[in-house]
Amino acid sequence: MHSHHKRLAICTLALAATVAGMPECMAQNYPNGPLRIVSPYPPGGGTDILARTLGQKLNERFNQPAVVENRSGANGTVGAAFVAKSAPDGHTMLVVPAGYAANPSLYKNLPFDQARELAAVSLIASGPLVLVVHPSLPVKSVKELIALAKAQPGALNIGSAGNGSLPHLSAELFNTMAGIKIVHIPFKGSGAAVIDVLSGQVPIYFMNVLQSLPMIKSGKLRPLGVSSPQRSAIAPDLPSIAEAGLKGFDMTNWYGLLVQGATPRDTINKLQQEVTRILNLPELKERLAGEGMTVVGSTAEQFVEFLARETAKFNRIIQTAGIKGG
Repeated sequence: MHSHHKRLAICTLALAATVAGMPECMAQNYPNGPLRIVSPYPPGGGTDILARTLGQKLNERFNQPAVVENRSGANGTVGAAFVAKSAPDGHTMLVVPAGYAANPSLYKNLPFDQARELAAVSLIASGPLVLVVHPSLPVKSVKELIALAKAQPGALNIGSAGNGSLPHLSAELFNTMAGIKIVHIPFKGSGAAVIDVLSGQVPIYFMNVLQSLPMIKSGKLRPLGVSSPQRSAIAPDLPSIAEAGLKGFDMTNWYGLLVQGATPRDTINKLQQEVTRILNLPELKERLAGEGMTVVGSTAEQFVEFLARETAKFNRIIQTAGIKGG
């Protein structure tokens, strides 16, 4: 008996025994065609790097082509809408960064219901941002920055990668928790923001940890702390903002994988198991560490709960700060 026929026979038996055997048999045939991974941001960023890394490994594992498509725009909602309207068969995936959880609060008229039409598969990775200042700014710690902002309300500027981006939400959370008003200056992407931070035009920024390390080492930027509640293994000598004077401050840049919301549960489970296996490969952990990310890997349920918490947190920040989206 060929293994395929054997499997079919087992499936038929399972089916005879119980109808619950049916979805499992469908999952055994997954995937049965090309895989598409949508990155809702331009090439070159963390989301894109992760999408390509996952695509390559899923291709090796399933022996199916895995193509990455960049569909960027409106803080990732263009790509998300595309996957929300795709076939619910687990063949079209979406990789998102933390800012994804802000979109229901930012955009009142999203063309899809994010919580219902997209299903969580797994958290992939996470990493902190670093609060950096230009050396011309006379502050050497979080406490000194807060004191300066209190002494000169509205005089200091902080850059961001755009409205609703994680650096923007981090800046507003910092303002709210410290009771200060540092003025938000949005840029089109992190690249543009960093240029003005390095020139001292906009002297404060929440920067990707990896991007910031060479600039910190060369003395072009001064770090005040990392945005995660604990110190980061990537930069263990940097204090967390929470321990450096703003108790409870917690912002993490994370990445997750989603599929169309009506995808069968067993297909999601099979994909989740594969992704977890891929994330635990030593070469992959090493590669992501090189991008400033720590591998997470989670069950779909854990990611659902995590997403709900992050969405509520970002909603609070957006309401408090009065951030307007599109």
